[in-house]
Amino acid sequence: MKNTEITPHSLWRHYKGNRYEVLALAKHSETLEDLVVYRALYGEGTVWVRPRSMWLETVITSEGEVSRFTLEENKEGEK
Repeated sequence: MKNTEITPHSLWRHYKGNRYEVLALAKHSETLEDLVVYRALYGEGTVWVRPRSMWLETVITSEGEVSRFTLEENKEGEK
């Protein structure tokens, strides 16, 4: 797993291929767990929340171990 900074307005690709924009970083109101608030860049643009730890983890696929999300572009337009 890379130590990639998650920032609002950055664009990410899920390992299954869909693209997402990070809208904000948040804290769970009871556990204080770090959360990522993000929007699908397809379909109806549904807004989702996922724990930061899960966002940055790797998953096992038929292709081997891959990052769940890969940074495509940060808010400055850099990759």
